[in-house]
Amino acid sequence: MKIAALSDIHGNLAALDAVLEDIRLNGVDLIVNLGDILSGALYPRETADRLMPLGLPTIRGNHERQVLDGDRERMGQSDRWALDHLRSDQLEWIASLPSTLSVGEDVLLVHGTPDDDLTYLLETVTHSGCREATREEVECRAGNAASKLILCGHTHIQRSMKLDDGRFIVNPGSVGLQAYEDDRPFPHRMEMRSPHARYAFVTRIGSNWTVEFRAIEYDWDAASAIAAKNGRHDWAVALRSGCC
Repeated sequence: MKIAALSDIHGNLAALDAVLEDIRLNGVDLIVNLGDILSGALYPRETADRLMPLGLPTIRGNHERQVLDGDRERMGQSDRWALDHLRSDQLEWIASLPSTLSVGEDVLLVHGTPDDDLTYLLETVTHSGCREATREEVECRAGNAASKLILCGHTHIQRSMKLDDGRFIVNPGSVGLQAYEDDRPFPHRMEMRSPHARYAFVTRIGSNWTVEFRAIEYDWDAASAIAAKNGRHDWAVALRSGCC
């Protein structure tokens, strides 16, 4: 079985289309979507229209939750942009998405961890910044999730880890945004350091899973220009460089 894992599209329609074309050329059995789909500075409505007819196994991320549950005046810019541009049917679609989803007996889709859409699964943030999580930290955050393959997103960083109990955890990276800054729980930067759209192929061979990380070219300069036009200098820099 070969799965294409997508996450953190963030309304970047051009990046999504480039990834979907790469998937078409390579062939897969299943495409899954790990959340943070629409919020950003680009094309939330058009991205929803591209994805909704596909009927992909999809979960919501923290940004979907924030758009649906938050007070607009207290929302961040990315969530306000999505809320202001989405139609009622698109809001109903994201409201219908689960926070986690099992695909068969072997695969679990989560955004952050199985229990929290804001906690990083494969990274740890300290006063000194962000580092790769230890195996012990990841085992604790994965908890009792029994699936052999756990697909997560949220951090925009391509990474994988095999736990001692055999579980394989994969973050495919972000389709739509290759760098961001956050101040929770401590100020830190997440950077892929190039602007390519990211996703991953995850393939089961016998009883084991393997991962191939993908980095796809698209017109990131055009995307950056749209973000700048929409008043998001931070996004404009991240989209064209993969750095903050």
